[in-house]
This record gives sequence, C-alpha cells and structure tokens, in this order.
Amino acid sequence: MSERLYLFTRFERFWHWSQAALIITLLFSGFAIHGSHSLLDFRTAVTLHESAAWLLIGLWVFAIFWHVTTGQWRQYIPTLSNMQRVALYYAHGIFTGAPHPYKVTQERKHNPVQRIAYLGVLLLINPLIWLSGLLYLFWGKLAQHMPEWLNLEQVALVHTFAAFLMLIFLIVHLYLATTGHTPLAYLKAMISGWEERH
Repeated sequence: MSERLYLFTRFERFWHWSQAALIITLLFSGFAIHGSHSLLDFRTAVTLHESAAWLLIGLWVFAIFWHVTTGQWRQYIPTLSNMQRVALYYAHGIFTGAPHPYKVTQERKHNPVQRIAYLGVLLLINPLIWLSGLLYLFWGKLAQHMPEWLNLEQVALVHTFAAFLMLIFLIVHLYLATTGHTPLAYLKAMISGWEERH
C-alpha cells in the first residue's frame, strides 16, 4: 500500500531545476574555458559562463531569502540521530533490498546524510565558488588590494577545485536520485512535488 505526501513546493522545484540547469551550464562552459572540449569557442564559453554565474548568484540570494522567511532553513540543521543507520543503508542495505531507515515528512524532508551533504554544499562549496569566481572576474580592479601571497593563478585553482567538488556532488546526487522504490520515483517527486511512500 502506498501513501502520497506533498513534499516539494513549486518554489522548491523551480529552485532545484533552475539551479541544476545553471550548474550544468557552468560546468560545461567552464570545461570549455579550460580547453577540455571544443564544443564552444573560448569567447562564447566565457560569456555563457559569466551569464549563468550571475543568474545562479541571483537565484541563490533569492533562495536564501525564501529559506529564511519560510523557516525552511531548519531542513538543513545537521543531526546525528539515525546517522549511522542511514549511512549503513547507503553503504550496504540499499544493495540488499533493506527498507530505508528514515521516514520523510514535510517537516523533515532530508535524512541525516542528506542534511550533512546539503549543508556542505551551502557552507563550503557555494561560498568557495562565489568568492573565487567573483575574485577571478574582478581581479583587475581588486588585485592591488589583495595580499602579496595571493595571485590570480591561486584564485583560478580554488575556483576549479570548488567546481570539481560541485561536479562530484552532482554525480553522487544523480546516483542517489535513482535509489527510490523505483529508479524514477525521486525524479517524479521533484517534478510533481508528490512523493509516494510504500
């Protein structure tokens, strides 16, 4: 028997899919800038990268405002309760057909492992990308105010490192999105807002 739970609001779905499209665009154009592929010429890649970056920054600022004003920021407060059980489920139980040890509710949408992962993105990866990207973009105006030990190459390396962290998160996120009761169950929930629980 299954039960339906309205889990993701319209804004959450808009934020999720817009963010995903912009991050993929940034990764694609960033690899073109680095010369990893030639599907875009350098000038087009830079223009696309900068445009997508400004859109993503705007989306993040609005999302922060939304999370604070709606109280949804509480969804990301880490908890150690059930952490070991959920981690063991992802490491072993998922491959043996064990039931998921965490029950999702509207008040608790993310399990303990998800909370830590999303908090890592929000507090580590995103700020690294923001700061290094803006420093890189405005280096010509900011260089004289920077400490002597910091140069443009270091800023670029930090930005690339943060981008690879985001790519790793994206790959793991895509894999875990297929681990519902069917491979498309979580994807359907993020499209419709409704999650079916069995």
